[in-house]
Amino acid sequence: MTTLPVDQTQIPFDHKQTRRDFLYVLTGCVGAVGAAATVVPLLSQMEPDQATLAAGGPVDLDLSKVQPGQQVVVRWRGRPVFVINRSPAALKTLQDEKLLSQLADAGSEQLQQADYAKNWHRSIKPEYGVYVGICTHLGCIPMYYPDPSASVPTSDWLGGYFCPCHGSKYDLAARVFRGVPAPYNLPVPPYHFPSDGVVRIGTNPPDSNFDFSSINQL
Repeated sequence: MTTLPVDQTQIPFDHKQTRRDFLYVLTGCVGAVGAAATVVPLLSQMEPDQATLAAGGPVDLDLSKVQPGQQVVVRWRGRPVFVINRSPAALKTLQDEKLLSQLADAGSEQLQQADYAKNWHRSIKPEYGVYVGICTHLGCIPMYYPDPSASVPTSDWLGGYFCPCHGSKYDLAARVFRGVPAPYNLPVPPYHFPSDGVVRIGTNPPDSNFDFSSINQL
């Protein structure tokens, strides 16, 4: 089992580097497509143990330093997994009819998650979202714009993810918008909380046998 603590070292954000190194923390909003979050504290352990990765084993993440509005990205089975701590305001927005009317699959009817994440927040705990960060269009990595006032090339932005490659959009529950190239919501990987302060990515809760390979699309 690999546990990922947080290192508070700050370096400038490089969008191109996110494709090479999926392990970072986003603590601010980006200004425009390809632009930077103001700071990027790195996780001190840059990669899980290679044997763990090869076996597709679970990865533990310490949630104690992930504040509301923050996102941590960890690597599981070679894929980036977004772990976000949603503020009360963000959770309220997820239920706003103004947002729901714009989504392609607001009720998560398509098989992109286990039953335990088939709800309005697409997660086990409303405040914590856990999503595979690969756009379901052509496999790019969507950018995190949690602030409704973020300057992104789209109108009426309510917070979420924007893919700069072809313009696909997702809300903060990783639900895809209508009329964009991406056909599906971002997948929810198997995960659970072995304790209040830890999320374990790669294994289901004890009462679930969800098979991640059964989803519609990565």
